[in-house]
Amino acid sequence: MNVKPIAALLLNALLAAAVVITIGRTLPPTETPLLQRASAADYASILLPDVPHVRQRPDFCGEACVEMWLRKLGYKIDQDDVFNVSGLDPERGRGCYTAEMVRALTNLGFKPGDVWYRYDTAKAAEQLETQWQLLHADLLKGIPSIVCMHYDDTPRTTEHFRLVLGYDAVKDDVIMHDPALENGSYRRMQRAKFFKLWPLGAGENRQVAIRLRLEGAKISPPPRASGFTDADYCQHIMTLREKRLPEGFSLVLQKPFVVVGDDPEKEVKRRAGDTVKWAVDQLKATYFEKEPEHILDVWLFKDEDSYKANTKKVFDDEPTTPYGYYSSAHRALIMNISTGGGTLVHEIVHPFMATNFPKCPSWFNEGLASLYEQSGSENGKIHGYTNWRLNGLQTAIKAKRVPSFETLCGTSTNEFYNQDRGTNYSQSRYLCYYLQEHDLLVKYYQQFRKNSEDDPTGYKTLQEVLGEKDMAEFKTKWEAWVLKLKR
Repeated sequence: MNVKPIAALLLNALLAAAVVITIGRTLPPTETPLLQRASAADYASILLPDVPHVRQRPDFCGEACVEMWLRKLGYKIDQDDVFNVSGLDPERGRGCYTAEMVRALTNLGFKPGDVWYRYDTAKAAEQLETQWQLLHADLLKGIPSIVCMHYDDTPRTTEHFRLVLGYDAVKDDVIMHDPALENGSYRRMQRAKFFKLWPLGAGENRQVAIRLRLEGAKISPPPRASGFTDADYCQHIMTLREKRLPEGFSLVLQKPFVVVGDDPEKEVKRRAGDTVKWAVDQLKATYFEKEPEHILDVWLFKDEDSYKANTKKVFDDEPTTPYGYYSSAHRALIMNISTGGGTLVHEIVHPFMATNFPKCPSWFNEGLASLYEQSGSENGKIHGYTNWRLNGLQTAIKAKRVPSFETLCGTSTNEFYNQDRGTNYSQSRYLCYYLQEHDLLVKYYQQFRKNSEDDPTGYKTLQEVLGEKDMAEFKTKWEAWVLKLKR
């Protein structure tokens, strides 16, 4: 028997219980056979009120649906947290599909139920009505559902998660939060249209209705991670693929970098592991506690032609070096990898230095980075070796063109890069090499960073660490030592 909407007193009581119900017809007991064809009058109106709406990050529609209900339950667990407990590899560059959503919900403490309801297309109407009745019965218990459905009824539409929170029996409307919309709270859709969009293809003459129940016995908030999370990397990779990645390039996540290259994918992966990961692990173990401030891309162009053409195409830059460079503006390390991996290791130093020692002067920043252009591992630590810069420095020493260390340390950024650049680089590198060979380099880095407010050039700290009072005399000794070095 149909009755009028419930009285205001009963409505207020139900609102206090966070469930609003308007009775249509009495719902049959669970043992009663499910209806094959049901009208709006067969279901009670129901609404789960006061559920906050959350706008999804790109492709995180399912994750945002979970966040909405968790907010209703009083938990500060956001869509990124949901993605992070899903186990989905962020390198895939997409949000959770249904299987990953099930894993995330289970890890959070929900009981998502059977989820996949497969049936023959010929039985679509009957089966959808059956699944709707189960969904509606859950709503009456205060349990919402996330459904995976077509976004709209246009051809080739994408699949999309929505959070079902109610039903209006008068208008036969399904009421949902849509995370894709800015004003997507309590949006309405005719049940007939809902039934049209809900089933997804599952093979020839087969369909599937997907529903994830948000029944939670005990929610387990995930631990908070420091730094960038898998969700951050996933979002970065999605943006990179959408806006910058040219055709023919492959991508490898090698935290804290995303490595991109136009060599065969196997080769890009090898370089990501053998060079990028190795350098990052070594540098962090020796010097740097903090990750770079931003997620950075490492672009490995396979040869000179690719380096020049794609640097212009992707960044609208004209390279000033044949090897590669670090661009803070583009948050990228841009490499001609055919020249070898030494420059890549050099450039990896710079973003770490920018975060861990932001006031580092150019001479030491470039000196330390240049040291590892030719490097390996000794006793589990990164170790620089002599390289091509030695010949130029030895020539400058013989020509008496090498400035004092006080002058070198006092150079401004402009002076370092534009006044006898080659000598500045080589002198800085082989000062760092000398400190390394005398087991003083790490100590100098630590002391210089500590003293940088009082000693911004690092010159006083250099004297202290070397134990040298007469730096002119030390320079003579250092030059003699350099002249004996061989590549």
